[in-house]
Amino acid sequence: MVRMQAIGHLGKDAVTNNVNGKTVINFTVAHTEKSRDAQGNPKDKTIWVDCAYWTERTAVAQYLKKGTQVYVEGQPDIRTYTTQDGRNGASLTLRVGNIQLLGGRSAEGGNSESGSLGGYSNAAAPSAAGADSMPQMDGASNDDLPF
Repeated sequence: MVRMQAIGHLGKDAVTNNVNGKTVINFTVAHTEKSRDAQGNPKDKTIWVDCAYWTERTAVAQYLKKGTQVYVEGQPDIRTYTTQDGRNGASLTLRVGNIQLLGGRSAEGGNSESGSLGGYSNAAAPSAAGADSMPQMDGASNDDLPF
């Protein structure tokens, strides 16, 4: 099995389509690698990954907006085609199996919250306020623990 992972920002809003009775959410993730050339000048190389998320859980599409940072993983899928002028072409698409929102650029300039959307298992980090509200155990009650 070949697996592919990518972290990057969405280039545009996700589009939900219906293909042969199945639902697919299409989006593109851009990953930019920063490096320096032989003279020490900075250069950027952006790699675009076309993604297809075949799912009936289309509610995730509303969160896949341009600029949102995501982590996607799945299986690479190579598609071949013939161009209008008769040449053969190929494209690499990631068939997404898991997706997680990592953050993004909101209209206010800050980052949006992170959450896991792969299996709708929204993993919320415990807050400091939540730690204060946990019940305190005294030393006598530790004897009742089964281990």
